[in-house]
Amino acid sequence: MAWLSGMFGVGNKVKTFALTVLACVAWASVGAAGQAIDRAAGGPVIRVDWQGPLSLPPRFRNHCGYDVRTGRPFCSNHCGFDYQFYYCSRGSFGCCHLGFGYCDDRGLLRCAP
Repeated sequence: MAWLSGMFGVGNKVKTFALTVLACVAWASVGAAGQAIDRAAGGPVIRVDWQGPLSLPPRFRNHCGYDVRTGRPFCSNHCGFDYQFYYCSRGSFGCCHLGFGYCDDRGLLRCAP
């Protein structure tokens, strides 16, 4: 194989490509993890700062639209104009101003100022 890389001058390119592929495979395999469970609320914890309509349980997918500033979809579920409905766990969900809600480490809904 050394004669081939010396003949065509592709040795460094092939090595770089092989190392890049190997690094991508290693990085992807490390990222796999299970879903966090909120023991207090008895259900899965959803940790995000923005929730699209498909991440909400079906009963909360009401009054959906797009945020004009970011272009991202959201649902307000009877919260009112300029509010977004957030679902963190079965025990913690509600309304916050658009873009200001998030689920904390314990699976509780928080609204930033």
